[in-house]
Amino acid sequence: MKPAFVVGVVGAESSGKTQLAQALQARLAAEALDAVVVGEYLREFCDTHERTPRREEQAAIAGEQTLRITAAADHHAIVVADTTALMIAVYSEIVFGDTSLYAPAESDHRRCGLTLLTALDLPWQPDGLQRDGAHVREPVDALLRASLARAGVSFETISGAGPARLRAALAAIDRGLATRPPSRGEPGR
Repeated sequence: MKPAFVVGVVGAESSGKTQLAQALQARLAAEALDAVVVGEYLREFCDTHERTPRREEQAAIAGEQTLRITAAADHHAIVVADTTALMIAVYSEIVFGDTSLYAPAESDHRRCGLTLLTALDLPWQPDGLQRDGAHVREPVDALLRASLARAGVSFETISGAGPARLRAALAAIDRGLATRPPSRGEPGR
């Protein structure tokens, strides 16, 4: 059996990651593909604890995000990750000045078969504890791009609104799936 194709959806706050991840999963499932979304654990943490995490909680949150992606990959053909540990590393630097999470997050992110970086072309919207403000979007985007470059991870920037954004992401997934190397003992495409 071929390993799961993991699509890491990353981007600054209020750039449409969650909506895009959910729309991708719905479309892929409608095409009879075994696709699942792994939600953002940080959001769950904030909702459960009714606060943002402290510095010493960041590594565990990043680890849980990675564990959930790995578990989904054990059971599904396509995993759409609504963020990866890389986002926790970036926010750890922005909020706490802590860069210690980059190395493990970049290593974990390399397991993604495709990285989609959401563009900053959607208007910023408040979202409870999850939003710091529009002013952090560009610094987060810059840190994400630098981290992906450091990790040697190529990415596709996904822009546009609504159906155009979804079409661009689906086209990137189609290209990624078409160029995947075959598994051992599996014929090439």
